[in-house]
Amino acid sequence: QPQLVESGGGLVQTGGSLRLSCAGSGVTLEKYAIGWFRQAPGKGRAGVSYISSDGTTHDEDFVMGRFTISRDNAKNTAYLQLNSLKPEDTAVYYCAASPTYDSRNYLPTLQYEYYYWGQGTQVTVSS
Repeated sequence: QPQLVESGGGLVQTGGSLRLSCAGSGVTLEKYAIGWFRQAPGKGRAGVSYISSDGTTHDEDFVMGRFTISRDNAKNTAYLQLNSLKPEDTAVYYCAASPTYDSRNYLPTLQYEYYYWGQGTQVTVSS
């Protein structure tokens, strides 16, 4: 059964950093575009950053260079480095995988384009 498992969340002060990981199990992430999404308390889930199979990336406007998405295909893992965290970044962060069908630069940004989802990891930023 294909699974994505996030880790690395936690409690951090304003201005702090965290590195989130998304490990694939039963699924070869190299064949997938990866997206990170988040759901803040009382809000719907929204996109954060995305990376194609060939390493092309795209961030939502609010990221403003604070977050960096990356992937290590040899480790079957994707990452989201969170820097300069703000209280408004408090949310459950999810990774998701979208099959590329051999289009290595495929870079989906919509949730319905993602097929596999992790269970989420909580990030809490204190003021």
